[in-house]
Amino acid sequence: MSRQSRGASLIEVMLAVALTAVTALGLIATQLWIARETRAAALREHAAFLADAVAESSRAPTGGDAALRQWSARAASLLPKGEASTSERGDGVSFARVLWSAVSSMPAPERVTVKPDSCGELPVAAGLACVAVAFVK
Repeated sequence: MSRQSRGASLIEVMLAVALTAVTALGLIATQLWIARETRAAALREHAAFLADAVAESSRAPTGGDAALRQWSARAASLLPKGEASTSERGDGVSFARVLWSAVSSMPAPERVTVKPDSCGELPVAAGLACVAVAFVK
């Protein structure tokens, strides 16, 4: 066996180890991204259910303010810095809004492809996520 063949196999092993390391890092990064997006989707789902509940309680003939306070407290317990509110557009249409802090789940601002400028026709501050449900009283 010559010296050249022993050196070539060492280089092949080093390349295989490097390729395996890069692949493993890529898989780990993918798993972290999936976990982050799953958490963001769960928060959006909670917010959508809360906004629907706020809309339904606001449509009820009695107890609107008390129910809104209860749902706002529920939003604060389920979502990071969560808050629920209602606003009226003026032509009989109202919006139930749920806002929460989404800084940890959102990518950097230059990587966001679609970010709504408003939520229920009201502006959304940077770092916040929002779900709005329109309803008629």
